[in-house]
Amino acid sequence: MKTLLLVDGSSYLYRAFHAMPDLRSPAGEPTGAVYGMINMLKKLEKDISFDYSAVVFDAKGKTFRDELYPEYKAQRPPMPPELAAQITPVHAAVTGLGWPLLMVEGVEADDVIGALAHQASAQGWQVVVSTGDKDMAQLVNAQVTLVNTMTSETLDSAGVQEKFGVPPERIIDFLTLTGDKVDNVPGVDGCGPKTAAKWLAEHGSLDAIIAAADSVKGKAGEKLRAALPHLPLSRQLVTIKLDVDLSAHLADGLASLRHGEPRREALLALYRQCGFRTWLRELDAAASEPAPPGDLFAEAPAAPTADAAPAASAAPKPAPASANYTLIRTQAELDAWLARLQAAPVVSLDTETTSLDSLRARLVGLSFSLTPGEAAYLPLMHRDAGGLLPDQLSLDAALATLKPWLENPQAKKLGQNLKYDRHVLANHGVQLAGVVDDTLLASYVLESHLTHNMDDLAERHLGVSTQTYEALCGKGAKQIGFDEVDIDAAGHYAAEDADITLRLAHAFAPQLHGALEDVYRRIELPTAEVLFAMERTGVLIDRDELARQSHQLGQRIQQLEAHAYELAGQPFNMNSPKQLQEILFGRLGIDSKGLKKTPTGAISVNEDALEKLAADHPLPKLLLEYRGLAKLKSTYTDKLPTMIHPDTGRVHTHYSQAVAVTGRLASSDPNLQNIPVRTEEGRRVRKAFIAPPGCQIVSADYSQIELRIMAHLSDDPRLLQAFADGEDIHRATAAEVFAVPLAEVSSQQRRYAKTINFGLIYGMSAFGLAAQLEIDRSAAQSFIDRYFARYPGVADYMARTREHAREQGYVETVFGRRLWLPDIHAANAMKRQGAERAAINAPMQGTAADLIKLAMIEVQHWLRTENLRSRLIMQVHDELVLEAPADELDTVKAGVVAAMARVAQLKTPLVAEVGSGDNWEAAH
Repeated sequence: MKTLLLVDGSSYLYRAFHAMPDLRSPAGEPTGAVYGMINMLKKLEKDISFDYSAVVFDAKGKTFRDELYPEYKAQRPPMPPELAAQITPVHAAVTGLGWPLLMVEGVEADDVIGALAHQASAQGWQVVVSTGDKDMAQLVNAQVTLVNTMTSETLDSAGVQEKFGVPPERIIDFLTLTGDKVDNVPGVDGCGPKTAAKWLAEHGSLDAIIAAADSVKGKAGEKLRAALPHLPLSRQLVTIKLDVDLSAHLADGLASLRHGEPRREALLALYRQCGFRTWLRELDAAASEPAPPGDLFAEAPAAPTADAAPAASAAPKPAPASANYTLIRTQAELDAWLARLQAAPVVSLDTETTSLDSLRARLVGLSFSLTPGEAAYLPLMHRDAGGLLPDQLSLDAALATLKPWLENPQAKKLGQNLKYDRHVLANHGVQLAGVVDDTLLASYVLESHLTHNMDDLAERHLGVSTQTYEALCGKGAKQIGFDEVDIDAAGHYAAEDADITLRLAHAFAPQLHGALEDVYRRIELPTAEVLFAMERTGVLIDRDELARQSHQLGQRIQQLEAHAYELAGQPFNMNSPKQLQEILFGRLGIDSKGLKKTPTGAISVNEDALEKLAADHPLPKLLLEYRGLAKLKSTYTDKLPTMIHPDTGRVHTHYSQAVAVTGRLASSDPNLQNIPVRTEEGRRVRKAFIAPPGCQIVSADYSQIELRIMAHLSDDPRLLQAFADGEDIHRATAAEVFAVPLAEVSSQQRRYAKTINFGLIYGMSAFGLAAQLEIDRSAAQSFIDRYFARYPGVADYMARTREHAREQGYVETVFGRRLWLPDIHAANAMKRQGAERAAINAPMQGTAADLIKLAMIEVQHWLRTENLRSRLIMQVHDELVLEAPADELDTVKAGVVAAMARVAQLKTPLVAEVGSGDNWEAAH
């Protein structure tokens, strides 16, 4: 029997565009959609056996539906210009790969596919339609099947019935009732899929529903009757035409669609233009040669799929069309599942809890998934007003059963943000072991510039819309705890979490190779373990010291308020932007020229605005001090005591790995990385971070790490020599820029050089440098020119990096972390220039982030290997903070410095400086 494979080219085109990063050809043209399209077509050829094929695209111009209904698809945004530019090369790729291509004016791609499917099935052929469009379900019959490669979903007649609740022959009626917001097709207001399926099950057809409209009660009936006038039009709009005349496009009928062989010369030309060097080598005689370093797309992520093997397991089966989720309610069922868990190569694990605060959360249930589409939920602590619900195992009994498996390092487990689950289980005395994959961290390594929550990942990589926590538990004041959710509903939600996480791990595995896999497995996964231990340990806080500081800050704030009233000539609310605007620009008449405006049109009085005014006016300067002290008081001296954990007597911050695009860690609740250090009051807050009796705080931080990385990346001989000689790098730079002997560099010249060194790392312009140094722009430009003249390697590095960023869409750290720059080709000049500045800085910030993570891993390993009692308690940018018993102090100080120096071999030596004291301020 002949098989015809029909590809919804328009659907594929948008999928490829949105799935791929902003890849560029050597000439700078966008090529991500082309790359993704080729990948998906190649995958279809491997996965499906077929004889005939066609890739069908929408033709330009209006269709008959636009004539029927001028508002049809009126709400759709125009095609992005970056996608429009790829239409021609995408078409060339399709035909070059040997696929027949069809576009028919006056109708949509859906209609062409429908007509072809109708003709082929009438002749006894099997037809496979590859699409993600739900409208195509109306084409399904005994010989026509739908395949969605994004979700590994295959729909025959039974599959359509199961997914939509109606058979294929009722899909038109179903779509007429629900309408289509994307295409702007009106349906029955408030009629969703469940209501449409219910009505069709009760009445049999749309015509029967219309005939019985007067008998439908309530608001649903009112809305149905209100929609009756436009339902015939809606039905026409959603109905795929099966009688499109294709004779002009198929000279030999369906025989014209015989799948062809790749056209080598056409593909060679396309791959060269796009810069697809890997595929070029496949076509070339030298295909066995390894890819040279720096290939444009040698390591570009493949188009997302749902059927690739995870790193820790054998290749999985594709996810089934419907999920099989079960509840574990009895000890016998748990024992049976435990046997399966123990035998599985890898298990997806998730916890459901009472709180987002990982150190206070208590377990409500556990979910497991072993294969895509199958998962189970173990409810443990669901309750109602009367107490714990029946038909669930006791928490203690279940954990006693599972603890050996959970703590077995040989039993491989994966999850989404497993650091949280580690804490929750540790709260119950279980030390989770055997973690081999974390989809949060995998996503972060692959696409740090995007979101990494499970719902977004499922939509982006699997094409699956998951049930959200808010949909299950409600929002705001009406939100209930997970332990109050009905067990059956909770079971589906929790099992889906484990299932989706497993599928995501499968999707990410083939993309994590080479340097990316090294960053993931050598840096991110071990860092999560170190952070877990640090969060669990926490840091001791001196309540009395904070109370004294809070009192002192309060007195100073009162003095500043009184002085501000004197300067303004009247009392006013210093926290009211409106009153502040009236005082500064009304009563005092300060010139607001050059200041930005708020969205409401008012003159901004934010920190940047006050900084500009503070140089010439005393009140803005005073206001800046007031704001800084008020924030310090509210955020730290007042709040930290309230955050002390009642059981440990310590403050436990939460570190987030998947936030900053550069790889830096973020700290929250409380944020220990944002304590001001430029003011005496800010530095004094660190005095409240103390060591317990018999211990001291040890602080070790990398010295001038980003400048050392700049020297390594730029390979500039003068910079490298200065670091090799152990010189003061700012003094050395001043000697070069100002052409004076090293010994004669003045303090002001060193300050200027320090500003230049750090400013250029962050892409500072002459305008910015002039503002920083309070000099005119021409003098600042002269300093920059002299700097680049003396350090030509830095200038070359910056030019080279910008070019690579434009070519690849990303830059990399020394260790291969990929830092994406979505705006590097933005039409908006400010966005584009911002991306270019980020291209220079990101490799340095990202490499510094990688180094401090490697240092944490190495220090933790060393402490455990040496069986020391000292513990890591904080990480703040380039600094590690430890708590060390007095008898280990000298050992720890020497050992930490050595560990931090040996984590990598750069062209400049890694130097760490260490100090110790009774508190953090004294140690730093």
